[in-house]
Amino acid sequence: MLRILRKAMKNIIHLREGLGILLELGEVEFYSGSREELLPGFTADFPHIVGRCRFGEQKRRSTSWHWHKAVELFYVTEGVLEYNTPNGKWMFPAGSGGMVNSNVLHMTRLPEMAKHNVHLLHIFDASFIGGAQGGRIEQKYVLPLVTSRNLELAALYPDHSAHREILNRMAESFRLSEDDPGYEIKLREVLSDIWFQIFSISQSVIEARQGSDRRNDKIKSMMAYVHEHYAEKIQVSELAAAAFTSERECFRLFRECLHMTPVEYITGYRLQMARHMLANSSETVTYISQACCLGSSSYFGKLFREDAGCSPLEYRRKWQDNDI
Repeated sequence: MLRILRKAMKNIIHLREGLGILLELGEVEFYSGSREELLPGFTADFPHIVGRCRFGEQKRRSTSWHWHKAVELFYVTEGVLEYNTPNGKWMFPAGSGGMVNSNVLHMTRLPEMAKHNVHLLHIFDASFIGGAQGGRIEQKYVLPLVTSRNLELAALYPDHSAHREILNRMAESFRLSEDDPGYEIKLREVLSDIWFQIFSISQSVIEARQGSDRRNDKIKSMMAYVHEHYAEKIQVSELAAAAFTSERECFRLFRECLHMTPVEYITGYRLQMARHMLANSSETVTYISQACCLGSSSYFGKLFREDAGCSPLEYRRKWQDNDI
């Protein structure tokens, strides 16, 4: 899956609405050290990628919890999409969208009764808007937004007049073509306009007093420990120690931030890595179940079917035969 995603992102810098490659997001690769999400195709000279993503229709219904320094703009074109952060949950029907702030833990999924969803994404470093580090634009318009602990997600809905104008600009941004003369300048112009409008409507949230919240750093430390040690047996006590906290606090943080238990997160991440191995290797199901610390092949098969809706071998055939 990661091989397919990486190839797609490197080959596609823009997507016209209704065209392009449909990416099924769900397998997340991380940088070592910081353990933030690795964004394939992200380059220093043009720190921006765009995608068209689909949930449902016998595909995955959610992404894993993750974070990235880059800002994420999204626009829903079909169905309903649910966004989750440690402090909230939002529903976005077609025609709505929003922005996920820098370094915010988040995950997306298809609501339980929904059949499918299609949404468009701009993921870009704030320097794409701010320009020179330390410059006036960065200081005045970028840093106050990306450093705000109060603003995890800016939700935009078409029944609000100010939001509707931003959403129209977002829809316009996805119709830009890299083949057009001045594409990079036009893209930066429209994203800068969207940025300023979101900045303007979020002033009261940005300027509100920001309390200290250590939960974000602690939960990321424990997630990073799972990412490093998923192939080993993990005790909750070890997980808690990675964030210099107690087991009781560990359970509380996972429940409050990720809405699941530590064991559920560990199992979910192991299944994610198993999906990656199934799609990108020829290792046997038995080997993969043991490598991901998921027990016997029969128990692994039961867990995998509950999670992915198909057997491990069916999943492998689906992705290794995929020539996207």
